[in-house]
Amino acid sequence: MVPTMSAKGQNLATPEDSAIGPELSFVAPVKDESATLHQLYAEIRDAAEAAGRSFELILIDDGSVDDSWAVMTALAAQHPSQISALRLRRNFGKATALAVGFAESRGSVVFSIDADLQDDPSEVPRFLDKLAAGFDVVSGWKKHRRDPLSKTLSSKMFNRVTAIAAGLDLHDFNCGFKAYRREVLGNLSLYGELHRYIPILAADLGYRVGEIEVSHRPRRTGSSKYGFERYLRGFLDLLTVLATTRYLHKPGHLFGGVGVVFGLVGTSILAYLSGLWVLDLGPIGTRPLFFLGILLLILSVQMISLGTVAELLTRHSHTLDPKSIVAARSRDGSPEPN
Repeated sequence: MVPTMSAKGQNLATPEDSAIGPELSFVAPVKDESATLHQLYAEIRDAAEAAGRSFELILIDDGSVDDSWAVMTALAAQHPSQISALRLRRNFGKATALAVGFAESRGSVVFSIDADLQDDPSEVPRFLDKLAAGFDVVSGWKKHRRDPLSKTLSSKMFNRVTAIAAGLDLHDFNCGFKAYRREVLGNLSLYGELHRYIPILAADLGYRVGEIEVSHRPRRTGSSKYGFERYLRGFLDLLTVLATTRYLHKPGHLFGGVGVVFGLVGTSILAYLSGLWVLDLGPIGTRPLFFLGILLLILSVQMISLGTVAELLTRHSHTLDPKSIVAARSRDGSPEPN
């Protein structure tokens, strides 16, 4: 559990509070965004009022070194029924900050939103309309980004690769502006850079994932917290997500598939070199390609063997919670709430 401090009466919300809590929860991780917090609250308040919903704003200070915590505590004191301020003991990262905020939230619909004001809270009614159409997770798509070209191009490449690898047709996994039905968040565990992959994790559990275009405003204060190293970590976490979703219950397909590819390439190399040897076109034993072919065949055997062992282990450690994939139940012909 991540240590936190609370500026809302010094008590974190309990599960019982959700029965009388707000309809909408907005979770906003904060890292050196003291200049934007007052406007963020005002815009979220206006958006909730436009939608005719009660709301709460949960601000999580993720290791800020500016005056963000002071501003957050002041806002919480001014609006105690609408704002909670939580402070992590150090910078744990956005995924952990969101996980803390989700655990604190009480609304039946939970929004994640960045605190830098590049997300526009006036889009909230459109998110709610999409949820009302039967979706469980709605992700924002910053089709027209107000960021430097270097950041825009790298983001497009990342999103395209992620969509193909995950088999989920979304344009923007990086957008922090998302809406979730509460039951979705109860079945997810976030760490590392997994916050961007919540739609993939939710889709793997059978939840319906949708997307809407959202406006993206230019950053006016502060600086971006994302760089090339974030995308590198993101790709590594994508491998984790694929291994724990698509291949969690069939690891033999993952390791065996990689092994088969290595084996085919290695066999092709050795077949080519064997042809050269048969035709007496030169020695092959001293060629680097010869050793590469042998290495690939050895890797192939190892990967296939690893996949077989993983399949045997999976049969004895089935981790899927049966309750997490039940969408509805009925007894005596009467539907019951799930």
